Amino acid sequence: MNLTRGSALRPLARALADERAEPVLLFVEGAAGEGKSHLLRALAGLPGTAHTVLVRWRCGAGAGPPGEDGNRQAPTLWLVDDVHRADEAELRWLRRVLGGLEPGSAAAVTYRPEELPVPGLPLGGPPMTYPSRLTVLRHRLAPWDEERVHRAAAEALDGSCTPEAARRLYELTAGVPQVVVDLLAVLRERHPAFTGTAAEVEAAGVPTRLAELVLSRTHALSPEHRPVVWAAAVLGAPAPRDELIAVSGLGTAAGTGALLRALETAALAEPAEGRYGFAVPLAAPAVRASVPGPVRQDLHGRAAAVLRRGQPVPWGDVAAHHRAAGETRRWLGAVEKAAAAAAGAGRHQEAITLLERTLATPGLPPQSRARLAPLLARSAVTGLRSDQTVEVLAQIVRDASLPPAVRGELRLDLGLMLANQMGRGPEGRQVLETAAAELCEVRPGLAARAMAALSSTFVPGNHIDADREWIARAVTITDAGEDEVMRTAVLANQADLALSCADPGAWDLVRELSGRDTDPACARQAARGLCNAANSAVWLGFHDRAEDLLAEGLELAARSGAPYLEHTALGARLLQEWWTGRWQGLAERCEDFVAATADMPFLASDAYVVRGMLALAQGDWGEAGPWLSQRGTTRAENLPVPLAATAAGAAIRLALARQEVEAAAEQARAAWTALAGKGVWTWGSELLPWAVEAVARAGDTAAAHTMVRAFSQGIDRRDAPAARAALIWSRAVLAETEALAGEERDRLLRAAELYQEAAAAYAVMPHPYSRALTAEGAARCVLVAAAEVDAGPGDDERGGTAAPPGPVLSTLSAVAELETCARSFTELGAVWDAARVRALLRTQRPVKKGRPPGRPSHADELSPREAEVAQLAVSGLTNREIAATLHLSPRTVEQHIARAMRKTGGLSRRDLAHRLATVRPPRTCAPGPEGTAATSSGPGGAAT
Repeated sequence: MNLTRGSALRPLARALADERAEPVLLFVEGAAGEGKSHLLRALAGLPGTAHTVLVRWRCGAGAGPPGEDGNRQAPTLWLVDDVHRADEAELRWLRRVLGGLEPGSAAAVTYRPEELPVPGLPLGGPPMTYPSRLTVLRHRLAPWDEERVHRAAAEALDGSCTPEAARRLYELTAGVPQVVVDLLAVLRERHPAFTGTAAEVEAAGVPTRLAELVLSRTHALSPEHRPVVWAAAVLGAPAPRDELIAVSGLGTAAGTGALLRALETAALAEPAEGRYGFAVPLAAPAVRASVPGPVRQDLHGRAAAVLRRGQPVPWGDVAAHHRAAGETRRWLGAVEKAAAAAAGAGRHQEAITLLERTLATPGLPPQSRARLAPLLARSAVTGLRSDQTVEVLAQIVRDASLPPAVRGELRLDLGLMLANQMGRGPEGRQVLETAAAELCEVRPGLAARAMAALSSTFVPGNHIDADREWIARAVTITDAGEDEVMRTAVLANQADLALSCADPGAWDLVRELSGRDTDPACARQAARGLCNAANSAVWLGFHDRAEDLLAEGLELAARSGAPYLEHTALGARLLQEWWTGRWQGLAERCEDFVAATADMPFLASDAYVVRGMLALAQGDWGEAGPWLSQRGTTRAENLPVPLAATAAGAAIRLALARQEVEAAAEQARAAWTALAGKGVWTWGSELLPWAVEAVARAGDTAAAHTMVRAFSQGIDRRDAPAARAALIWSRAVLAETEALAGEERDRLLRAAELYQEAAAAYAVMPHPYSRALTAEGAARCVLVAAAEVDAGPGDDERGGTAAPPGPVLSTLSAVAELETCARSFTELGAVWDAARVRALLRTQRPVKKGRPPGRPSHADELSPREAEVAQLAVSGLTNREIAATLHLSPRTVEQHIARAMRKTGGLSRRDLAHRLATVRPPRTCAPGPEGTAATSSGPGGAAT
């Protein structure tokens, strides 16, 4: 009977706890390293053993058995290890002792089942006759499962082991605990250099204990039997009997005998039914390294021949065997077949790895390089980034002996990789222009593909007019040909350019891409076009359409085996979630995306910017800047044009909030120049309002007017909801800024109208955050206008002057709108914005001095104001920044933070963050103004 480990201990514990209990004999079987000795140590510490005679014995130690029968006068616990090593004398002794166990006694006997002299009989033959009063149990130890291996790796390596590395650790060790522990010890010695990858686990080598065990078992075989073990080592994975014998070079009869002998001695095992190899896969390299070189080459040659007869042929394994056998021509032929098969099945990373390794081999024949390099390039364009691929291709295209068509094709794919995966747009453009010129005569279809790539509006550099010229040339070429794949590729770029600019007919081009999935190559190009269209739809503000395109594009990209396209679509989804207000968990999703693409940071640019904008809204200004600047992984001038403009807009807003107006204006001019240089005005929706505010507040209203006018002309009659809303917002900002500078009440009311109009436009898309910001602007302008006029007969109940009839909010409605904005910001998680609006609300709610009846004193708990100040403090804002946000003096802020730390027991701002997480603040009320308050807050959210 098989028992779990916990249940294995219980019968022995019961026997030892009662001197009259029937004796128990427990046989523990397990392969080498599965924890038999560890279990015996656990048994020695069972409750009840303090008054029990403990007898430990390891068989085969050469000292002879202890006393003939042991101590029969007291309950005894016998712990006998490695009974498979016992000689005849020890076995006779054990039979007598175990057959004569007294009440209250117990015994545990461990052995390796694969090394028993008589299989299934741990005490040898003939079968033993056990007394009827003796309870006999058998416990089979089992390897660890993958989850247990992962836990052990996390504990040993301080959590630095990735799931992929843990999975590889489990596969190589078969979960045998001792092998896992030994291999982790090797990896731990390399920590912190060990970064937690599967490749590092594979490179760690064979632990000494495992190597000695498997080599001793192999050497114990007679020389004529060893080839079957060598064959298993060369094959690496368990194989059918016929294959194993064929690789060994032994005949059927001799090979079968050798295999039987290897199984009897545990040199080999049967891990799966009908397949034979090593019980622990990691043992294979140790044996393989011990095989004499010439013999090993012959084994590899036979292995390649055997595997080529399979269906389907594992060409990657065949290639490795041919190379190890020294068969260069066959090796390269197999590599080509393996790469083509992997790419055809969508396993582009597998093809890339194989081809990179092959092409990096010194002395490769030129004709082989010419055949293999295009395979690498085609896979690399749809796969993920590899610096080595770029280096290999850059070296190959310099080879003057390459045929022009091959060199041009390689240069095309190199240019695509530089511009897309690597984020080196200007360099990629130069390479693509050269490729287009090289291919124009010899491969016009590929030349059209290069021209289409040069039309990308996302890549900085060319003005949109130049992009239109490139796409027009590409369309002319493909229309004249019959290459449907190239036509689909050019259509994808044509639709991308048209939709980016919100050109008439853009959606018709996008619809043409749908349904082009019958041919795998066409499907990949259609997937690219649909994913790019989804991205453009997000930027334009067509979020419902974007969702449909993302779903279709992602499904087609996954089916086509295009991980690069999948990742770009996932980045667009993060932007979609930001604008549509799905902020719950968004910061974590951004950080996870950045971590998952750590070796390809350009691909995570969307995640960096979204994370930065979240940090800004949450008041975590110390983190906002680094995230917006991509944490130094990608230069701003290499970012996609709309992303660079958006990041610049957020950075400008951050500078304005910090009262760094001149710095904000300087950033605004630089970002505006870059956007104007591209000429795709629809990309400037997140830049325009903040750039206009920055230059206007710096006193350059003429430049602000120029920006608004140029943007208006750029999006004229284009269907771009986000850009149109941003234009209205920017006009509102300009009107407000000029009104505040000149104290023009009527112009403030006009600004309020424009803010309301922008808020309505954002509500339709929907952009809840932008809607709340513009609605706040409308209310703010109404309140400031009311404050500039003396109270009179038109006063409303709040004490301000009511606005004239019309679309502009009344003072009372403005306060209600601010309350709605505060709730919206709070629901989104925009801590800083919510605090700013609540501070503005307090200026509209004066209260009498003294505490109203029933108002809590907050003696031992945080007041609403203290909680608000503390929350902004732990977000990272300085006292001066908090004061500007909440209309308080820095001294008042300092006092609030001190009281919050005293009440929560916080020792520092960092400690205060942990304390606030466990303290529920009192219900928010609306206290009157404290300290020195400003009269209003400007469009950027800072006090003016």
